[in-house]
Order: sequence, then structure tokens, then C-alpha cells
Amino acid sequence: MNLDDYNQLTLTRRDNGVLLITIDRPDKYNAADEEMHRELATIWKDVAADPDTRVAVITGAGKAFSAGGDLAMVERIAGDYDRVSHMLNEMSEMVYNIINCDKPIVSAINGVAVGAGTVAALLADVAIAAEDAKIGDGHVKLGVAAGDHAAIIWPLLAGMAKARYYLLTGEMITGVEAERIGMVAKALPREQVLDEALRIADELANGAQPAIRLTKRALNNWLRAAGPMFDQSAAYEMLTFLGPDVVEGYTALREKRAPRFPSGRPRNG
Repeated sequence: MNLDDYNQLTLTRRDNGVLLITIDRPDKYNAADEEMHRELATIWKDVAADPDTRVAVITGAGKAFSAGGDLAMVERIAGDYDRVSHMLNEMSEMVYNIINCDKPIVSAINGVAVGAGTVAALLADVAIAAEDAKIGDGHVKLGVAAGDHAAIIWPLLAGMAKARYYLLTGEMITGVEAERIGMVAKALPREQVLDEALRIADELANGAQPAIRLTKRALNNWLRAAGPMFDQSAAYEMLTFLGPDVVEGYTALREKRAPRFPSGRPRNG
């Protein structure tokens, strides 16, 4: 792997074959534009193929893990069939590349994690969150169906009742609550999150590699079995990017006001 092939992900080799991946756009709270989205989709194939990497740790630079999709990117995608089709393919690659990566992935959720960032945060094999981190899937508040990773992993981690509640409302949860309901493995004070993630990564990197990787492969069959649900949810998300609600969603975000979705307005007469 060429560490310089990525522009918005900073890759750092550590001892024991641990690769630290830092989402590195702190001035935008690590929000994902098209370039970052592409890099988050492709990095896992490189991790899997890299003989010098045994474990990957992913975290965010600055105060956030990743603040979702860049609003300008959302505006460019909305209503554009070609961009929507491309995003659907790339979204699928991101999810399945994480699932199919045979090497363990540890996430250090150091701050807010929404949208595309939450894909890596919650599909990681071990997720460590800051107690005050805010984690969520706010697609419905933007006016689009919850896609990305939500249908494939939230019900498995938190159960259907919690998954329905948080995905239908778009409400955020803290790291403490995420640990309580099973969304993450541990919640710790923010300053301890990365150190703990790296400690776990070192332990995994020094362990029996075939045993660890095959255990991961077996466990991830739960996710592969849920693949059709993810595929459908991703298609629904992109379908709603072609409707009018998303325009009101990103406009409301720009204007810092509550959205008034066309589909949610009372019918005249």
C-alpha cells in the first residue's frame, strides 16, 4: 500500500502491523465530500491486500469522527441521476469492502459520527466511543431514507425496537447510551479513546492471525445474510435523493431552521 495514495485519509504505520487511518478534514469536522467518500470505500481493499497491515484503526482528526456528508456534496447529488447511480455503487462498495476485509478493524469514535462516517464507526469489528460522542443516522431529517449501513447493522447491534426508534426519528445517541444498548463495545472519556483502540489493535495484531481472521469471517456472515436488506435500503436512499424533500432538507440545514418537507405538509381540500 502506498500511504500517499490518499488525500483525505492520513495513514500512519505503527508497530506490530497496526495501520492508523485518520479521517483528516478537521476544518469541516471530517464531513465526507466525493473524494473522501471514494477513499472510505476503497481503503479497505488496500488494507486487506497489504502484507504489512494486520489490524486497522480508524479515527477522526480534531473534535469529530465524521460529521456526515458534506452539504455541498448533498446539493450536487440531489436530483442528478448519474451522480445518484454512482453514489449507490460506491456506498455498496464501502459497506461490503469493510465486511469482506479479512483483517480486524477497530474504530476510535472520538466525536460526532453521522452519515458516511458512521459506516466505518459501527461496521468496525470493535468500536470504542467517547462517552460524550454523538452517534446517529440523520438521513430522515435530511428527507432521505436511512441507507448507508443502517439496515444491515443497527438491528443486530441494538435490536429492532431501538433501531426503529433511532432510524425513524434521526435522534442522536451519546457514547454512553451507545454502549448501554450495544452499539459500541466500550465508552470511555474522550482522551482515552484512541489509546484504548490502539491497545486493542496491538493485542489483535500479536494474536493468532488465522484464528482471528476466520472468527471475523464467520461472524460477518450475519451481515452477509442481511445484505439484501442493505441493498434495498441503499436503493431507497438514492431514490429519495431524486425527490423534493431532500431539497428542502439541505436548504433548511443551510438556513439553520427546521425543515418543512413537501411530503409532510397538509393537503389542501
